[in-house]
Amino acid sequence: MSIVNIESLNLYYSEFQALKKVNMDISEKSVTAFIGPSGCGKSTLLRTLNRMNDMIKGIHIDGKVIINGTNIYDPDVNVELLRKNIGMVFQQPNPFPKSIYDNVAYGPRIHGITDKAKLDDIVETSLKSAALWTEVSSNLKKSAYGLSGGQQQRLCIARALAVNPEILLMDEPTSALDPISTLKIEELIQELKDRYTIIIVTHNMQQAARISAYTSFFLNGEVIESDQTEKIFTAPSDQRTEDYITGRFG
Repeated sequence: MSIVNIESLNLYYSEFQALKKVNMDISEKSVTAFIGPSGCGKSTLLRTLNRMNDMIKGIHIDGKVIINGTNIYDPDVNVELLRKNIGMVFQQPNPFPKSIYDNVAYGPRIHGITDKAKLDDIVETSLKSAALWTEVSSNLKKSAYGLSGGQQQRLCIARALAVNPEILLMDEPTSALDPISTLKIEELIQELKDRYTIIIVTHNMQQAARISAYTSFFLNGEVIESDQTEKIFTAPSDQRTEDYITGRFG
């Protein structure tokens, strides 16, 4: 079943058209990977799903992004609630300059939760969901900056999960990490996919093949092909997809 339906989406940075008539359905509680060369529109599309692009000057968007039956670009949509429902994890780990505990508790507090027992429970549950609890449970008051890069990225995932989102967006979440930390994040994604809809941008095609059920190939602002990952990697319908995944360009 689809949770996201993108219809005839165009996005312009001033005069430059970054996305061209994108049509795509994204299945719920599964992992969808966006692949393609640099500058092809993957991250731009990802950021349209929680309206992160709204913050960029000169942006113009037309078309629809329908999530759970609502066009998120309708003028009466509450963007703050939208971003609560659609979490984001970035390429570089970006913990707040706070304690591990306060990083995870930040979102729930913003949304009105002040009861300490409730916050304690959310922090523990979120850190467990991010496979980080056993490593940090005795150091929750220490600065998040004391964690390794891989731990910081899992903390950012825990922070996103703490507000109970439905969708988790990941923009190259392992590109700044070492292979062992990358493996931990990939294992974590596999554990989370039954509870969350995960959309991941990756330059690593092996990673897309390992962790995703569906893959979309982007080129020059267009979605060339979207299908089950196995089909994209073994029997793509478009020659450009095959050329990219076999290394002929990109």
